[in-house]
Amino acid sequence: MLRFFIGYKYRWSLLLLSLWIITVFLIADQPANSKYTATLKSQNIKTNLIATHINSSTITANVRKTILENGLIVLTKEVHTAPVVSVQMWYKVGSLHEAPGVNGIAHQLEHMMFKGTKDRPVQFGRLFNALGSDSNAFTSYDQTAYYSTIERDKLKALLVLEADRMQNSLIEPEQLASEKRVVISELQGYENSPEYRLNRAVMHAVFPNHAYGLPVGGNKADVEKFQVEQVQEYYRKFYTPDNAVLVIVGDFQTAKTLETVKEIFGKLPKRQEAGGRGQGTGEEFFTQHGLNAPLPLTKLNTPILLREQGAAAMLQVVYPLPNLNHPDIPALEVMDYILTEGRNSRLYQALVESGLASEVTASVASLRDAGWYELLVTADDHQDLKKIETVLNRAIANLAQKGVKAEEITRAKMQVEAGVILSNRDITSQAMQLANDETTAGDYRYTERYLTAVSQVTDADIINVVNKYLKPEMRVVGLFQPTEEKITETGKKINLNQTTENLAATTPVPASEVDKYLPSLEETTDAIKQVSHNGSYNTSNPALPEKFTLANGLQVLLLPDKSTPTITLNGHIKAGTEFDLENQAGIASLVADNLMSGTKSKNALTLAKALEERGASLDFTAYREGVRIEADSLAADLPILIQTFADAVKNSTFPKKELELNRQQALTDLKQELDDPAEVAKRIFVQSIYPKQHPLHTFPTQKSLQRIKREDAIAFKTKYYRPDTTVLVIVGDFEPTQVRSLIQQELGDWPVSGQPPQQQYPEVNLPDSGLSVNPVIAGKTQAITFMGSTGINRQDPRYYAAVVLNQIVGGDTLSSYLGAEVRDRQGLTYGIYSYLQAQKNSGTFWIEMQTSPEDSSKAIASTRKLLQEIHQQGVTANDVETAKNTLISNYKISLADPEELAHTILMNQVRGMDITELNSFADQIKQVTLAQVNQAARELLHPDKIVVVTAGPAVVADKNHH
Repeated sequence: MLRFFIGYKYRWSLLLLSLWIITVFLIADQPANSKYTATLKSQNIKTNLIATHINSSTITANVRKTILENGLIVLTKEVHTAPVVSVQMWYKVGSLHEAPGVNGIAHQLEHMMFKGTKDRPVQFGRLFNALGSDSNAFTSYDQTAYYSTIERDKLKALLVLEADRMQNSLIEPEQLASEKRVVISELQGYENSPEYRLNRAVMHAVFPNHAYGLPVGGNKADVEKFQVEQVQEYYRKFYTPDNAVLVIVGDFQTAKTLETVKEIFGKLPKRQEAGGRGQGTGEEFFTQHGLNAPLPLTKLNTPILLREQGAAAMLQVVYPLPNLNHPDIPALEVMDYILTEGRNSRLYQALVESGLASEVTASVASLRDAGWYELLVTADDHQDLKKIETVLNRAIANLAQKGVKAEEITRAKMQVEAGVILSNRDITSQAMQLANDETTAGDYRYTERYLTAVSQVTDADIINVVNKYLKPEMRVVGLFQPTEEKITETGKKINLNQTTENLAATTPVPASEVDKYLPSLEETTDAIKQVSHNGSYNTSNPALPEKFTLANGLQVLLLPDKSTPTITLNGHIKAGTEFDLENQAGIASLVADNLMSGTKSKNALTLAKALEERGASLDFTAYREGVRIEADSLAADLPILIQTFADAVKNSTFPKKELELNRQQALTDLKQELDDPAEVAKRIFVQSIYPKQHPLHTFPTQKSLQRIKREDAIAFKTKYYRPDTTVLVIVGDFEPTQVRSLIQQELGDWPVSGQPPQQQYPEVNLPDSGLSVNPVIAGKTQAITFMGSTGINRQDPRYYAAVVLNQIVGGDTLSSYLGAEVRDRQGLTYGIYSYLQAQKNSGTFWIEMQTSPEDSSKAIASTRKLLQEIHQQGVTANDVETAKNTLISNYKISLADPEELAHTILMNQVRGMDITELNSFADQIKQVTLAQVNQAARELLHPDKIVVVTAGPAVVADKNHH
């Protein structure tokens, strides 16, 4: 995955650079994100509050570090807010330990760690799935991590599995050959992105003699040559207890759990070689050749220029920096927030507000050996990259010459602080924070020290680091100039009763076979108190939100949660893209984008500043059936969130300048979407299923966006933004009585008149026969396929059985029928999933996969064959029980995350469910029977009446399978 963010701005963007997960493109509910999300903090809150807030957020409080005799580092932290535990095993090996010729071997080994062990020769994804664990893994520069969050009574079983694969993993020729194809599929997915290709070229130039210049995931030429012996050697060398950190965070008893850890892991031997640095590691290779200098001094007088197929021009600038333990890092991070974080930041003002660019992103990468400062600017249409570079250089020079204002430093510090707190609200993120700090910095308390240092940064420190590191002669500049080619499209009816592939019979491992490899579960006898969300939990009956409705129809649901000093606000307004007219497609998104562009009393900068000074966020996003409101803040700043939201929805004025800027950014985004095979496939898939005049058929075009006038946006907002179609959910540290009063005060006078607008959803018939469409997008290496048909809505009585069926079919890319066959056995895809999207008024069922173009036909045929078998023969009782257990466990785990909890409460309300659905969902799943699931398979799976869309390179049938 190219770039991910978990919480605050930088730590996770690099940590999760190649997170092993496939992007989910929600077809009928795909957002058109607001161009500006205020991520903020407070100038009038003194910086010494950083220490106060962090102490209350207990990031490192109650953490215990234990080192076993074999060298395994164990970090434990009790958090009794929910009956779940996160278990994470982090190995100190990543792309840093690779050399040219074996680039990607750490990533390849990560994939192989799911292939089973000597005593458990079964896909570990199926074992985790059977336990109901939310599990995954990723490879980064300095480490490889395996993480699972699970119900607390499964803790010991999870530890047994991690210990087993630390020592006994099977790495065999047939499995390696299959998984190499999967990795190559993943890499081809990255290659589809112009941003990835530009970044790869720039990083190689910044670090020509260091492993940080190699792509984390590897490159196809090296992956193709990996031999079993090489991967086994890496496994033996690096997957040992003295090169690992085990982190356990959640609902457990420390003393008892440490005894269990010693019992399970204590007998594992440490590595034989002193220091663990044998032949072939990247560090030794670069050291032997006099390379791996901590601060590369490469000087490029001319920019790197890529002229390739793409949509938007991009400028990337990278400056080498020292490693994360260098004392200048906190000042560099504060500097970056001043330059790029929020609407009031200097580069946003100079580049985005001026109309030169649609987006500016940046990150301070702080790693073990070195770091870098990376700026990426996406140009608006017809804007010159040289001019953008000149403006960027001038802004950086101005920062050094004229210094910074006190309010800028205060705001940046508060943004950093709130980012840390808000990113550590769930136990999975807390465990990742501790593990990353321990493996990369060598100290799980690193973030604590870092925040203390941030609070002490001065204006002189900012000027010093700009002059020291952001020198023009030190940077590497990359330019991406797109060459455009039209999408060509072919469509044909397909005979779904026959395939030309000669496929082996599908024989997925039965659930009973998986069960025999599961470790035994221990009975939970720990007497841990059970209370409600005001501090801990009630395992059998979680607290329900309090609901009230204002006189104007605004619905509010409140759920106090004192576990962290934060607020999560989710909301929904029935003003989504379902109301777009064909000749003005995109208007709902354009209106949502402009809500924060100015009100009767405040301009855009003032609105943004109120949030930015507090490190809060408020975002409006247009989806099909509504506009989603997502907001976060520290607990004390809830009034600011409510006041800013109320001002935006009641008093927005749509200033002409900001509207035109947002329109241009929407046009740039549209060009990028039409260069993305997943977006193209999704669009054609939806439009092939839903006919014209259907609310789901319409997508924005260049013409429709250009046709929207300011008065059209104002009229749309006036008509559809109403309190009686608005739902707000607030979860967090607050007093309900005070919040009720605040909402009444700020939103009680939001006027309402007449009946709310309604949208008709006509019934859509399945196609008489299959339709295959293959849009070809030049310059792409990987194909994306969507295949499916219409489905059921949320109120359908078959919904719960369909959820179980979907979990069995493709709910997990490793343990489902589709994952086990198409991905794991045949190695045809990096990721394959099925989705059941049941909204209030419509439903869609589809399967999504990414493949090499030569594998697309075989993967599609295999998928059809599986669907046909499930449709005709059904699934087994064991399949149903395993899927039910997984769904219930994952649901309970999700409710421990305030973001997930708030969203679940919101969508239950929006889709017409009773407030008790929060508790009864698990019971409804538990009651689903085998007969109901197989009936759903007969009624809802239609393998002979599906639409198949494959976008990307020209699809080439694999001649070996005809």
